[in-house]
Amino acid sequence: MILLAIDPGNIKSAFVYYDTEKKIILHKDILQNWEIIKSIDLNEEDQIVIEMIASYGMPVGKEVFETCVWIGRFIQAANIPESVELIYRKDEKMFLCGSMKAKDSNIRQALIDLLGKEKTKGCAKDIWSALAVAVTYAGGLKK
Repeated sequence: MILLAIDPGNIKSAFVYYDTEKKIILHKDILQNWEIIKSIDLNEEDQIVIEMIASYGMPVGKEVFETCVWIGRFIQAANIPESVELIYRKDEKMFLCGSMKAKDSNIRQALIDLLGKEKTKGCAKDIWSALAVAVTYAGGLKK
């Protein structure tokens, strides 16, 4: 199965196309959100998985609400919007690290341990988060 996993942002988002059988990244990048919308139209993926924002009771800024709008636009761009899966960061932390206290560096190391350095070569910044979305989904969290 080919996953399109997205770590959304208010202007740009990171994504990976991930082959769940071979456990390899086919393509990865950080692009303007409208460019990702255009790539969703190409239907290269079998499944779209997006990291969803969760509320923990703390005040948030304008950027968080704008990111929520983009999540909705990504879902709408899918051929079958109701098939898009949402993954929460807490689920990634528990699946990959077994702890809610995991930090980005722990998640990054867990991905390297799981996939190997060669398969994660070239990952940087928010691409790690998009890969965490893909690997968490592929690992059975949302099947």
